[in-house]
Amino acid sequence: MKNYILLLISISFSTITNSQTNFNGNWEGVMIRAGRVIENGIPFKLEIQSKDNKISGYSREEILKTNEYALKQVTGYLKENKIKIHQTVIEKKSKSSKTKWCRLTAELIYNKNTGYLEGKFESIDCKRFIGKIILYKCQNKLIKKHTEQINHNWFNEFVYGIKENLNAPEIRIKERKNFIFKPVFFDFDKYIIRPEFHNFLDEITKIVKGHSDLRIKVVGHTDSDGTEEYNIILSKKRSESIIEYFSTKGIARDRIEFDFKGEKMPIDTNSTNEGRQRNRRVDFFFI
Repeated sequence: MKNYILLLISISFSTITNSQTNFNGNWEGVMIRAGRVIENGIPFKLEIQSKDNKISGYSREEILKTNEYALKQVTGYLKENKIKIHQTVIEKKSKSSKTKWCRLTAELIYNKNTGYLEGKFESIDCKRFIGKIILYKCQNKLIKKHTEQINHNWFNEFVYGIKENLNAPEIRIKERKNFIFKPVFFDFDKYIIRPEFHNFLDEITKIVKGHSDLRIKVVGHTDSDGTEEYNIILSKKRSESIIEYFSTKGIARDRIEFDFKGEKMPIDTNSTNEGRQRNRRVDFFFI
């Protein structure tokens, strides 16, 4: 009985530990003041360590297209997927800065599905300074010293991802790794995409948009009905209909390659209706 009780305690503790989000490390994103758009937000970086559910570390705020910044000490606490942070001291700021830097308090929640840490902030010492913060976990280390040039290329990519409704980079990597291709099938002698495949094509679109180094290849096929010459043309039209769909969803044409094989590469028999249906398809590959 004692062993059974100890086992239950062990399992319960393990469940609690595993449910706790690991907030340690570096985060970056944006601080958006109420009434403003994300493009005009303030690049915001956070470096934190936790011990016994208490948080300590630094935050850094920057002004876009300038070298202005402020480095602030941060304390707080965490619980499961939530953290509450307080900026306690403005430790350092750019010497030429004319910006009034305000200390903040924020309560943020980690969304395991999107990979974003987000929530609301308000100022401790500046009136009507409120808004929201959106962050993602990153490899870039928070810089604690003055630099002559501040690179905000990462910020532009981040804003693009938010506006395109993309998940955080670490989630995108998992999505790409776990993605399973399937053919898009077509009706007999047709190259119109059936609505049932739109969601699948949208998933591909999201992954391609989420990786700037990724391209997609589409390959059209037919069954053996009709002449070989006709089927070459039909398979090309099927590939082109997929390209057109991707283009309307915002994938640049130079990120799409296509090929067409006619009836030369069946994946099933052409002797049955079911087999011919499986052969009337477009296949996909990441390149």
